[in-house]
Amino acid sequence: MANERHLWPLPSPVLEPSAPSPKILRDVMSSFATGITVLTAAGEHCHGMTANAFSSVSLDPPMVMCCIARTAQMHEAILRSRHFAVSVLSAEQEHLARYFASRDRPRGMAQFDQVEWFPGRSSGAPLLAGSLAWLECELAEVYHGGDHSIFLGTVLDAARRSGDALLFFAGGFHQGMPSPRSA
Repeated sequence: MANERHLWPLPSPVLEPSAPSPKILRDVMSSFATGITVLTAAGEHCHGMTANAFSSVSLDPPMVMCCIARTAQMHEAILRSRHFAVSVLSAEQEHLARYFASRDRPRGMAQFDQVEWFPGRSSGAPLLAGSLAWLECELAEVYHGGDHSIFLGTVLDAARRSGDALLFFAGGFHQGMPSPRSA
């Protein structure tokens, strides 16, 4: 159409399509703001991990997904426990996002000694006190996704409170949008 308008200049024609490098893809994806979560698993391989690759999948049945590198300790922890929990971090919890992203923290249950947490009612997995929301999930499916696995979980229990969210955008943490108020 002659009157068609574009929001940005169209790139010049590409002769050979090619997949972007990991650096380019990381740069492009940094333009997408996400919430920050800490995923946890209970049991013999108890573990926690900061993650922003998390999303709602279905309301009926209630399902969520998270993506985890197959080399991450959390990957094995979820496979063994068959459950995982999600703490959606508040704007005041950047220190927890950094802590659970650090490879220097203790392993096993000892990593939770320095944080306030409570066991989930359904999974027993640690849930972080002060978070905006909590979910407990039973592992429903695992899908191959390149160097990651996509874990699909059926939500067993969930709760939330009001407050401001912690966001990740352009490679850094930001205090962001308030969570929905209780009706």
